[in-house]
Amino acid sequence: MLKKVFCISLLSLGVLGFSQKKWTIQECVDYAIKNNLQIQAQAYNKDVQTKNLEMAKREYLPSVSGTFSNSASFGNSQFVNTSVRNDNFNNNANIGANILVYNNGRLEKTIKKTGFDVDASLQDIETIKNNISLQIAQQYLNVMLNREIKKISESAMENAQKLYDRAKITTAVGTTAQTVLAEATASLAREKQNVKTAQINVDKALFAMAQLLQLPDYRTFDVVDIPVPDELIPQTESVEEVLNIAYTSQPIVKAAEIRIKAAEAQTEVVKTNFWPTITANAGIGSLYNNQLYTNNLNFGNPAGPYVKEHGFFEQYKDNFGQQVGLSANIPIFNKGITKLQVEQTKINEVIAKNNLEQQKFQLKQDIQQAQFNADSNYEIYIAAIEAEKSTRLALDFATKSFEAGRSTIYDVTMARNNYANAQGSVAQAKYNYLFSIKVLDFYAGRGINL
Repeated sequence: MLKKVFCISLLSLGVLGFSQKKWTIQECVDYAIKNNLQIQAQAYNKDVQTKNLEMAKREYLPSVSGTFSNSASFGNSQFVNTSVRNDNFNNNANIGANILVYNNGRLEKTIKKTGFDVDASLQDIETIKNNISLQIAQQYLNVMLNREIKKISESAMENAQKLYDRAKITTAVGTTAQTVLAEATASLAREKQNVKTAQINVDKALFAMAQLLQLPDYRTFDVVDIPVPDELIPQTESVEEVLNIAYTSQPIVKAAEIRIKAAEAQTEVVKTNFWPTITANAGIGSLYNNQLYTNNLNFGNPAGPYVKEHGFFEQYKDNFGQQVGLSANIPIFNKGITKLQVEQTKINEVIAKNNLEQQKFQLKQDIQQAQFNADSNYEIYIAAIEAEKSTRLALDFATKSFEAGRSTIYDVTMARNNYANAQGSVAQAKYNYLFSIKVLDFYAGRGINL
């Protein structure tokens, strides 16, 4: 019995330890990259392109095929003025090989084009990884923000509790009116409600984070708190500096550049249709024939000598043959389709180049937006700090005035609410600014580090 209790206790401790695991930002990113369905779908697309590349490379090898056939015919054949029975069984076996000798480099150009497709797919995967990493960083900071707001609410609740305890005593001894206790009770109830709401917001943020990671169970999910400096400094990097780095490092730009090369390579592939294709072939084979109604091969001349039909293996030996050949397919006229196909691929080149310009333009706008957000969020952060100082001073004055009996508990409650709102504004501005900086770091190639 004691052994059973011990085992159950160990199991309970194991479950408790698992449920209390907290994820770091890096663990969240690594898990998402490994398990995200969108990344997996893009990885499958990359695998398809890789197989296309393998198939293109194998076009250098000869194609070898074999045929084996059996047939039988029954009936009469006309011979001079006589109808003769002619029932036959035929067997054929052949092996042939074909290899491309010349096609103006079509195979090499196809391999080159398919290789570009693979490279572009790899960059697409990196783009999705980056987008998910940014989303995770934003949601992670949202969890941190709501936790800080919860701490602010808890601090306000503690102050409200102190006022309630004081009002309860002073009302009991008759130094303050019953309305003071009622107001203190209502204020404490409001602060408790705020704490509960703040906790729900933390849970919502963790739930959203778990959904972003596509976790099977969100109820045990939690994240590690990250250290955030009390004072933040303005960022000094210019848009041009970040943009120059982003143009060379962002996978979405690299993918667009590679697809231009792929479009140009496809044009070269299509142009090979103007040139002849030369193919070499070789083969070996043999056959067997059996006249089902007689073994006399001289059936057409009944007066002639009897010629016995050879057996299966003997005929295969006697009929064994080989053949080699060289063929050329020379394009002369195909309704101008090849010319139109080349023009079509040229249009695809223009589309690919236009897509690159669109990606660069969008990237420039995103970086400008991130820069604007960083600058404006920092200004909001500075203003929020000043407001927090002022409301803190007002709260100190209101508290001292209340303790001296020159103001009401309502005045203290209002001052405390103003201070809590100011603290929340500082926290909001701080995390908004911090995320803006991380976005700029991301575009500057420094990754997502919290």
